[in-house]
Amino acid sequence: MKFITAIIQPYKLDDVRDALAVLDVQGMTITEVRGFGRQKGHTQIYRGAEYADTFVPKLKIEIGIEDHLQAKVLAAIGGAAKTDRVGDGKIFVHGIERAIRIRTGETNNDAL
Repeated sequence: MKFITAIIQPYKLDDVRDALAVLDVQGMTITEVRGFGRQKGHTQIYRGAEYADTFVPKLKIEIGIEDHLQAKVLAAIGGAAKTDRVGDGKIFVHGIERAIRIRTGETNNDAL
């Protein structure tokens, strides 16, 4: 089992969700986050004064998947979130040692 964490542009969420729905991915968690990488933030104007905002708004998507879906899920997220501009985001892959569905007690792949 794998745990996928993707940091994407907020306006790309619908595209990513639709791409994952085609793969029959069952569920995801979305969190609004702020951060920076190579994009280094941006400047904003507030009440006529310009200031630097070093933390850019992004969305974090978290998905638990079976091992055999990894390549397809990574391709789907990468393709749907890509804009060819700095700040598109990142995808991280983590191993899952164990998963348990609280309601039924199912474990591992059955819990996903």
